[in-house]
Amino acid sequence: MVSTVGLPREMRIGAGALDQLVDVVTGLASRRPMVITDSYLAGSGRVDQLISALTEAGLDAVYFDGTVPDPTTASLDAGLRAVRDHGADLLVGFGGGSPMDTAKALALLAVEGGSMRDYKAPARNDRAGLPVVAVPTTAGSGSEATQFTIITDSESDEKMLCIGRAFLPVAAIVDFELTMTMPPRLTADTGIDALTHAVEAYVSRKNNPFSDGFSLSAITTIGRNLRRAYTDGSDREAREAMMLASTQAGIAFSNSSVALVHGMSRPIGAHFHLAHGLSNAMLFPAVTRFSLSAATSRYADCARAFGCADPNTSDEVAAEQLVDAIVDLCRDLAVPTPSECGIARDRWFGLAALMAEQALESGSPANNPRVPNAGEIEAIYAEIYR
Repeated sequence: MVSTVGLPREMRIGAGALDQLVDVVTGLASRRPMVITDSYLAGSGRVDQLISALTEAGLDAVYFDGTVPDPTTASLDAGLRAVRDHGADLLVGFGGGSPMDTAKALALLAVEGGSMRDYKAPARNDRAGLPVVAVPTTAGSGSEATQFTIITDSESDEKMLCIGRAFLPVAAIVDFELTMTMPPRLTADTGIDALTHAVEAYVSRKNNPFSDGFSLSAITTIGRNLRRAYTDGSDREAREAMMLASTQAGIAFSNSSVALVHGMSRPIGAHFHLAHGLSNAMLFPAVTRFSLSAATSRYADCARAFGCADPNTSDEVAAEQLVDAIVDLCRDLAVPTPSECGIARDRWFGLAALMAEQALESGSPANNPRVPNAGEIEAIYAEIYR
């Protein structure tokens, strides 16, 4: 089998890597870069520092800070106007998954036009947009290394998966020092998101030898460091490890795929506006339990990499231990249930059928080791509501 692999052309990884942004941008022959970010980061002073550095290098640099959590098609309108008004020739996605996903979407729309619905899966989008330099400030989405973007349709509340090389950043700057001020809840949610990426990439029907190595490395690193980073945000060693694992997990699932957890998570985020990593965490134990029988040896490999199973443990026992370990991790990281997030039971179950339909339409459940039908997806939604 031939595996098709896509990676950013250049990655700068390590403490202080952000200081090399100017070098990366000028190396891509940009003269009019635009930083795509959010209001929080703009208010922190970090964006002004980036703009100053770019401007001092002789570039005509500006920023747009109107990105929103879980970006919507409506939220792209102002950004697209800003990109076109500036005549931007390169976009810097600076922030968590939402600013990076917004930058990717704007980069394609600025060149190709149309609406994001034109580019949703199963469409494959490989025509180049504006070049994107991705700079993550959280350790979870892995968007700096993926050929995906997620945009919610403002009219239908469908969280659309958009796929293709058009969304793969040309360059990434991965500086763990940007994550040192992440609060515990964000550390937990993004960390579980990265773990989900790594596990799903490994058990996916699209797994391959290239992605497998990144998956297992990320799982091992997260198993050793996520609780540490959650408990003590000033732990530089844990923060650095989590940042690298997030990027490795992003490489893994970009070159394999995610599966049922993500397929079911996107509708939760769209309809109830929960953080993506949090909705993944809610689903992770139940979906893993549902899928074990179809990829027992692969889940057992994940358990051994995570450190919850002995190398001599049978695959069947090791796979069960992985589920137990995920349950324990979610407990230790204080992952709430949907009801604890204030979601009314009637509204949850009233939307279950629609969420199941949207999950299937995303295509991700088809990559799951055990491919579910709509009824099985609804049953999992019911299981996690308590």
